[in-house]
Amino acid sequence: MGAILYEWLGHIGALFSAERDRWPLWAPVCVGFGVGLYFALGAEPWVWTAPALLAVLLVGAWGGRGQVLVWLPLIGLALAALGFCAAQHRAITAAAPVLERPSGRVTVTGWVAEVEPAPDGGARVTLTGVEGVAPTKIRVRFKKSQPPAQVGTRVTLPVVLIPPPGASMPGALDFRLKAWFLGLGAVGTALGPAEIVEDAPDPSGLFWSALRQTVAQRVRAVLPGPEGGEAVAILTGNSSSVPPEILSDFRDSGLAHILVIAGLHMGLASGFVFLVVRGGLALIPRIALAWPIKKWAALAALGVTGFYLLLAGMPLPATRAFVMAALVLAAVMMDRQVQPMRLLAFAALVILLTRPDQLAGPSFQMSFAAVATLIATYEVLGPWLAGMRRSHGGPLAWILHHVGGLALTSFAAGTATTAFGMYHFGRVAVWQVAANLVAVPVTGVMVMPFAVLTLLLMPFGAEALALVPLGWGLSVVTWIGHGVAGWPGSHVAVAVMPPWGLLAISLGGLWLCLWRRRWRLWGLAGLVIGFGSLALARPPDLLVDPHAAAFGVRMADGSLLISKGGRMQRDVWGRRAGPASAERWPKSGRSLDGRLSCDVGGCLYRLGGRVAALVTDEDQLDAACHGADVVIAAVPVRSACRGAVAVIDRFDVWRRGAHAVWLAPGGVRVESAADWSGDRLWSPAPRPRFVRVEEEGGDDQEP
Repeated sequence: MGAILYEWLGHIGALFSAERDRWPLWAPVCVGFGVGLYFALGAEPWVWTAPALLAVLLVGAWGGRGQVLVWLPLIGLALAALGFCAAQHRAITAAAPVLERPSGRVTVTGWVAEVEPAPDGGARVTLTGVEGVAPTKIRVRFKKSQPPAQVGTRVTLPVVLIPPPGASMPGALDFRLKAWFLGLGAVGTALGPAEIVEDAPDPSGLFWSALRQTVAQRVRAVLPGPEGGEAVAILTGNSSSVPPEILSDFRDSGLAHILVIAGLHMGLASGFVFLVVRGGLALIPRIALAWPIKKWAALAALGVTGFYLLLAGMPLPATRAFVMAALVLAAVMMDRQVQPMRLLAFAALVILLTRPDQLAGPSFQMSFAAVATLIATYEVLGPWLAGMRRSHGGPLAWILHHVGGLALTSFAAGTATTAFGMYHFGRVAVWQVAANLVAVPVTGVMVMPFAVLTLLLMPFGAEALALVPLGWGLSVVTWIGHGVAGWPGSHVAVAVMPPWGLLAISLGGLWLCLWRRRWRLWGLAGLVIGFGSLALARPPDLLVDPHAAAFGVRMADGSLLISKGGRMQRDVWGRRAGPASAERWPKSGRSLDGRLSCDVGGCLYRLGGRVAALVTDEDQLDAACHGADVVIAAVPVRSACRGAVAVIDRFDVWRRGAHAVWLAPGGVRVESAADWSGDRLWSPAPRPRFVRVEEEGGDDQEP
């Protein structure tokens, strides 16, 4: 047995040594592991833990530098410690004042730093240098009747503010984490129009924000319809003014990436500029024969894509694409060749070390997964495709080659992002390959060239010459998205896989993409385990919102019946625990499947031999709690319902956020948002579940 194990380990070592040139590609994976570990902790670690460990590991690696089996694992662990350090440093340096409780009506003064128009005519406005409340940076929503001021002006206005809200349900997006790294200390609503106090540039500089607003306004002046919102999204990265129904069509058809500035847009923009500059200079023999016009074209493309990145506000997919494009263009200027997978690894390292908070977001995961899969796919199939191109000539073969390449690209990228779309959005776009086969060429021919021309003509006031044909191209893409979204089964709602399932898929995919020899196929085991985790995924039977004001219950057909709530909460619940039921919550009577029965004081929900009481009237507590296994109350329960297995009342959700409950004959399981967020810098320490408010200062205390 020992001999077999020794032989097997020797075989693994030989395979590993044979792929020495691929070892550096695992550096960002190790860094990402450290970043993920930091964000997965339930409590904030001591600040010097990771730096001390990093120093020890580096010393150990230096000491064992003569033995690969010693220094290589230590280097991997050191890179993980480096990622942990980067994440903790970013979290500490991002600290800013945060509102502790709802403010009521207050008057604030601050600089308008960002204006994001909404489809209904309102806007979402970010203010910096705020006075009047503790947070110095807030985000306020304006109604249509309250036009916000221009970026760069100092305004005063009445608002109602609340702290950044937590997750709508356990495991969902915790906005407090995002707000922490954005420096946002509060969000709220404007109660009146903004009055300009000072119309002068902010000392901290808001050039790019002001430019984005100017570009958006001039685009909407020429394209006031939905195409204008799409053009703004493609030019500035702000999709807030795209109508929700169009966004839904783009998601359901698999074309959502067209409205997000990423590799497609950066590649088309840089390629268009490169071809135009080089082609134009080639028409002048004196210049073409005497000067390196190819390098000039690369420099021009680099300048335009850099400007495009800054105008878009440096979103993560665009940043990744720019880093890779910049290295490629720099290689052209230095007459060097590049390896695409190493470019991707370098871009991942840059982003993980500078913006580690992006690791858990869909933008990072889907962007890098798609590009890594595309590079790996063409590493394997590239020689075969090149041989096919050489052996088959003619116009028909040329068309088939390009259509086949586009189909292969769409299929590979779509497959690579499927698991991440399932985890973050709870849906799969079935016909995305067909939609992209038509929409991507249209984007390359009718959208991005005119988008670049729009930016070039805008300083001369002639942007309408490019915006009109840009609108035609976007109308075609919108028509494609709407048509494909209307096909039967265009999208499928799926259960949200557990986090460990997504981790298994990520590691399996990395193993498939980063190695080149046949042992890369071992990564298929990770994919099987990850997708197999869907069989273990069971959405909660009961949901309670963070204010104990709305409930959700599982119906017999698997849908989620929701009592009330805003659009965003319904959307999150529908994606992660739904789909949402079309049935209305019964005010009095029973649901169609008989599981839920309600009266004026509350409801009773029955499943698997368990009974849950949903109480809204304090006077009905005793009657509602009689015989209930679970009590969920929008009022304080105090000493009532002592016989219940689990009690969740208004104070419990105040202390621990939204709750989810699973009912089964064998027991009741309860999770809270605090169980997921833990005691971190961006989230308050979870308070004990069963501590009553009387013990903290009286019955009158308001959460």
